[in-house]
Amino acid sequence: MRRSRQCVRGRLWVAGVAMAGRLCGCSGGKDFRGYTVQAAGSAQRGRVLIAHYKCGSCHMIPGIHGADGQFGPPLLFMSRRTYIAGEFENTPRNLAHWIQDPQGMKPKTTMPELGLNQQEATDIAAYLQTLR
Repeated sequence: MRRSRQCVRGRLWVAGVAMAGRLCGCSGGKDFRGYTVQAAGSAQRGRVLIAHYKCGSCHMIPGIHGADGQFGPPLLFMSRRTYIAGEFENTPRNLAHWIQDPQGMKPKTTMPELGLNQQEATDIAAYLQTLR
């Protein structure tokens, strides 16, 4: 009887350690791709809006002709990034909010207010979330 309890405890301990590793993001040395949560907008419209608002004059943006700006950070691999502007969790909602109201989220940022409405910001965020 005593031996079986120790065995069960041992198995529970091993299972607990394995679960803790998964919860903490331990991948056992394997490289896992992040998942993408699609924004509610249209990535196609977002691509057009990025060109229209000339976001590429400040940012390098893959898939946008002439978007080779050096002033703002390059927007490569946006769907893989953890944070936006170094402070905000990279979710479609936060990204759209950042695009629409950067000064409201981070006063004195160099990102300008472009006068975008919510749908435009959501569409641009949808395009940026396709960049893997």
